[in-house]
Amino acid sequence: MSELLSVVVPAYNESPVLGEFHQRMSGVMQATGLAYEIIYVDDGSTDDTAVVLNYLREQDPAVAVIELSRNFGKEVALSAGLDHAVGDAVIIIDADLQDPPELVHDFLREWREGYDIVYGRRTDREGESWLKVTSAKWFYRVLNRLSDVEIPRDSGDFRLISRRALDALLSLRETHRYMKGLYAWVGFPQKQIPYLRRPRASGTTKWSYWRLWNFALEGITSFSDVPLKLSTYLGVITSSLAFLYGFYFLLRTWILGNPVPGYPSLILIVLFLGGVQLICLGIIGEYLAHIPTQK
Repeated sequence: MSELLSVVVPAYNESPVLGEFHQRMSGVMQATGLAYEIIYVDDGSTDDTAVVLNYLREQDPAVAVIELSRNFGKEVALSAGLDHAVGDAVIIIDADLQDPPELVHDFLREWREGYDIVYGRRTDREGESWLKVTSAKWFYRVLNRLSDVEIPRDSGDFRLISRRALDALLSLRETHRYMKGLYAWVGFPQKQIPYLRRPRASGTTKWSYWRLWNFALEGITSFSDVPLKLSTYLGVITSSLAFLYGFYFLLRTWILGNPVPGYPSLILIVLFLGGVQLICLGIIGEYLAHIPTQK
């Protein structure tokens, strides 16, 4: 039985570039000599993306289109496409042509060498601001320091995933999904391929700094329980300081008297109870962190 390749392409308001992308992607897939399918996922686009995708589906029998009822975000759109992919290997790529479809040949070579996940590592990010590049660099440093799972730096969703790795990935049904972390979490042999990331072929990025900030928080809270531990540690420190503060007031009152009756006891109670509450919240958070969020 011949091998089948699946290509999953999430798209949100990408109508200007879809024609060029499909032409290049189809040429690459035809050059592999293997059967293939290209699954486009329209993530609730507000432009003509759905119209263009349906036209491509009419013209190319290898194309399948999934239209989401609204904009759920890239992680959900990507998950929807992976759920419907039936290939022996699945290629994930964005439609904006920042990631070169021609790199798929290198992905396939490493896949045949035994690697289950082959991903592109950006050696440079043309067309992106210094702030975005620097913040992304530091984000991955912080995330890897906090997380028990080593998440590759300078990598996105552009990758190839084998069938067995994809089945393991699809068994994780978190409602809040940070895909880059999940790729690393499932394990299996992985290999990186360096490449130069080009500017967008058309349009502007859909990722504002506010969305990137929220996305970063999603990644940290999904793969690290350090913020929960910090709550417990902060509570212990606050309670300890309250105890020391109380000892200071005891000595001060014994030596100098108490000019404002009730003030020391009020402050100590507030500080001590605040520390106890932070400790309790940290403990509750630790338990909640071990509750699966599957549906």
